[in-house]
Amino acid sequence: MTPADTATPLTDDPRFSGLLDAARALQPRTVALRRQLHKHPELGLRLPRSQAAVLHALEGLDLHVTKGESCDSVIAVLNGARPGPSVLLRGDMDALAMPEDSGLAFASEEPGTMHACGHDTHTAMLVSAARLLHSRREALSGRVIFMFQPGEEGHAGARHMIEEGVLDAGGRPVERALALHITATATSGVITSRPGPIMASADAWTVKVTGRGGHGAMPFHAVDPVPAAAAMVGALQTMVTRRFSVFDPAVLTVGRITAGTTSNVIPETAELEGTVRTMSDTVRKQVLEEIPKVCQHIAAAHGCSTSFDVVTGYPPTRNDPDVVTRLLELASAVLGPRFGPTMADPLMAAEDFSFVLQKVPGALAFLGACPPGIEPDKAPPNHSNRVHFDESAFAHGVATYAAFALDALR
Repeated sequence: MTPADTATPLTDDPRFSGLLDAARALQPRTVALRRQLHKHPELGLRLPRSQAAVLHALEGLDLHVTKGESCDSVIAVLNGARPGPSVLLRGDMDALAMPEDSGLAFASEEPGTMHACGHDTHTAMLVSAARLLHSRREALSGRVIFMFQPGEEGHAGARHMIEEGVLDAGGRPVERALALHITATATSGVITSRPGPIMASADAWTVKVTGRGGHGAMPFHAVDPVPAAAAMVGALQTMVTRRFSVFDPAVLTVGRITAGTTSNVIPETAELEGTVRTMSDTVRKQVLEEIPKVCQHIAAAHGCSTSFDVVTGYPPTRNDPDVVTRLLELASAVLGPRFGPTMADPLMAAEDFSFVLQKVPGALAFLGACPPGIEPDKAPPNHSNRVHFDESAFAHGVATYAAFALDALR
């Protein structure tokens, strides 16, 4: 038996009475939809099969539903019994381009595509939260916007949906927002978050080093870009550790070095490709300015030249402190006191819910779903070809989504 099976609510607040039991009653629906999505994962911004599954799952509910134009998103708006503000709940839908080796009975049937980050679980939990809140709409003063988003994995689907009006879909601007992200490396059923930065920015960069090609036996007749590129790798790491505070960190990774075509030819060019991740906009700007400077000077010392290109990714994900405090109080009240701890450290991975949190006070929180019989630090992590999640944790996610909306629209 896992913690997600044994927790009991600790509050007598009538808004939350029976909320976790109601989420557990929806568990067969939640699991069925999750497994359906897991078997048929889709990539990027166009997810026609996933979109159709969500639309079908929402049928019969009194919701105002619209589909995206620039992407296969779904926006569903639930109006409460009385006027009031808008609150947004997000679930992303896209998968990763990788094989699945989980051994699950409902493993991906799409070659080279897998729901290895749990977005299938997010979508299924959000559909069940919509169903649960629909049954309690008499308690809502305002409206809930359910944001079913494609393209989180590098395609900025949240930005597409913002541009298409998701934050105003209820007729007035969203005043509070929540996204849950499942993780296999945390205790099942635990909701955890932290104020301020919780996830990093992520930008990709490329440096091209140009020398002069020649014969491998006569390097003095050439200008070899390979030693210059090799020297840049160490210099960039030194730059990060010597120019930026450990308390406002940057993580720089050189993920690819490419040069040459054969063993006895000095190539004309070499190329480095990597990423940089930061927790603040200030450090993000500074480190992207420093990378080309370091590379230019090293290239000059070797008689080479450089060109630099950056593909701007997601900004840092920053939680509103007041929203996080309230969210963890709700988790402790609805799920039990040990199910809403504060997260000690941020993650250096990135999330495009950051675009929502730039405009709306809100929070990204993690839902633990470590499989039974495995210690969290031993479980295959998100983005692993062997990752799998404890499905009993889903009810905690559904109940937390519902509690957040009920509290915000009281």
